[in-house]
Order: sequence, then structure tokens, then C-alpha cells
Amino acid sequence: MGGDLHMGGLLLAVGLAAGAATLLGGWLALRLAGRIHLVLGFSAGAVIGVALLDLLPEAMTLGRDGAFGAATFVAGGFLAYLIVDRTLLMLAHGDAQHRGHFGAGSLTAHSLLDGLGIGLGFQASPAVGLALTVAVLAHDLADGVNTVNLSLTGSKNPVVARRWLWADAAAPLVGIGLSLLIRPPAGVLPLLIALFAGFFLYIGASELLPESHHRHPRVWTTVATVLGVALIWVVVRLAEG
Repeated sequence: MGGDLHMGGLLLAVGLAAGAATLLGGWLALRLAGRIHLVLGFSAGAVIGVALLDLLPEAMTLGRDGAFGAATFVAGGFLAYLIVDRTLLMLAHGDAQHRGHFGAGSLTAHSLLDGLGIGLGFQASPAVGLALTVAVLAHDLADGVNTVNLSLTGSKNPVVARRWLWADAAAPLVGIGLSLLIRPPAGVLPLLIALFAGFFLYIGASELLPESHHRHPRVWTTVATVLGVALIWVVVRLAEG
């Protein structure tokens, strides 16, 4: 009984810490709205970095179908996001406001999976759970930045961006709670991770990168994108260490 209470308290603390890191990143993005082109460029690099350096290797490591199987689901996620995005654009006659919800919603769903992964990791062993916690906390700051930027890019409404930021901040705790209630079939989680890698590649390459360069086509915008990728590389390496 005491062990269960201790584990429950630890998981609650992890979920709250992940939410706090996300809120901090979102607050920074809102405060730096005057330099939105640089923030968007950084976000593009961070989203693409998470897809290629964090999610894709994790899917390949955890999955049973090898590198080609994981890459197939990445491509499937990319194409699925593209088809839905283009369909919504056509239905809305070119109005891209849905992206303020669609992209931010994808990041929020990813944060929920992060929490689910942490909870399942602690069920496997404390060492696995702690390793996943470090990895999630390390990129939650960028998650908050990206959620706000995607919402603002699509909706142009700070109120909508704040709502999605709070949803993203709560998602890891919800995911941890779900891990105590459900246990997904073996092999499903790596496939979901690969799908989200495809989603993020589309978001970064098709939405954030063009928007950042369109707003301010300067060298520093490109530098910000490179720094976004570099930060995720550093974070992943530290988490592995």
C-alpha cells in the first residue's frame, strides 16, 4: 500500500512538472510575439528535430517491424496529415484557421502519449520510467512554444492559443492517469509514435518553416531553425546519457 502511494505521488509530481514546463514554453512564446518570425523559425526546427531525432529513433527501437516498418508509419502519418489538412482547406475555401486547432491538437495528443509512456514505463521498472521522464521533461518547454505558435499561426487568436496551451499542459497528467487504467496491446505504442513523427514532419516543413520565412526572410530566421534542431539534438543526447 505504501509503495503504491509513493508511486502515485511520484507520477503526480512528474505530470505536474511536465505541465509546468509546457506552460513556461508557451508563456515565452506569447511574450516574444513581437519576434514571431524568429520564434516560428525556432519552432520549425524543434518540431522537425523531435520528429527525426526523438520520435523516429524511439519508434524504431521499440517497434517489432524494424526500420522500414517504422519509416512506413512515419510516411503514413505525413500523408494522413497532408490529406486531412488539404481537405479542410478545400472545404473552407482556402481559410487556414483550422490549423490553429489541428496542429495544436496534434501536439496535445502527443503530450498525452508522453504521459501514457511515462506511466507504462514506471510499470515496467523505475529505471525505464525515470529515463522516459527525463526525455519528456527535456522537450516539454519546446512543446509549449510550438503549441502556442501553431495555434497563433492558424487562428491569429491569443485566447485560442492559451486554451490549447492549457490543454497541452494538462495532457501528460491525463496520459499518466490513463496508464493506470489501460494497457495498450503490445506493439501499438511504437506505431503511434511513428505516426506522430510523420505529423510533426508535415507541421514543421509545410506550416512553420514557410510561415517563418514568409514573415521575415532573413538569415536569422534560418539560424533560429538550425538552433531549434540543435537544441533537440542536445536534449536527446543528454536524455540518453
